Amino acid sequence: MILATGTNAPPFTLPATDGKEITLDSLKGQKVVLYFYPKDDTSGCTREAQDFQSLRSEFSKAGTEIIGVSPDSLKSHDKFRSKYGLDFALASDEDKTMLEAYGVWVEKSMYGRKYMGVERTTVLIDRDGKIAQVWPKVQVPGHAEEVLAAAREL
Repeated sequence: MILATGTNAPPFTLPATDGKEITLDSLKGQKVVLYFYPKDDTSGCTREAQDFQSLRSEFSKAGTEIIGVSPDSLKSHDKFRSKYGLDFALASDEDKTMLEAYGVWVEKSMYGRKYMGVERTTVLIDRDGKIAQVWPKVQVPGHAEEVLAAAREL
């Protein structure tokens, strides 16, 4: 399922780093980047997190919150955050409810083997909780900059 621009973002409640619970309702009034990634501390996911981190102050100036979401545990997220000095929230969706609602928990295939996993996707949500833009099948290099440009225009 691809999320349609201009529709309401699917509601969610997830545990996140720093002992927080993140809900879509609690984010209303600000722009939100939800970036869905497969696994903590893997090369592509690390690069993506570092790219968002390096632009964190620019996203803040644009009134935009960054939240990374994966099926990893909070313990894994905490290690990942401290190892790379990430200061934005990472949310844990171990039961994949939100990942499924956003259409990013998909069948993947590697070396002919099929398995379920997260399709690297970024969703920009506007201040009213509506989908402003979706980037499916993200290629990491240059992606954070592209999302920042879109957030500034919102």
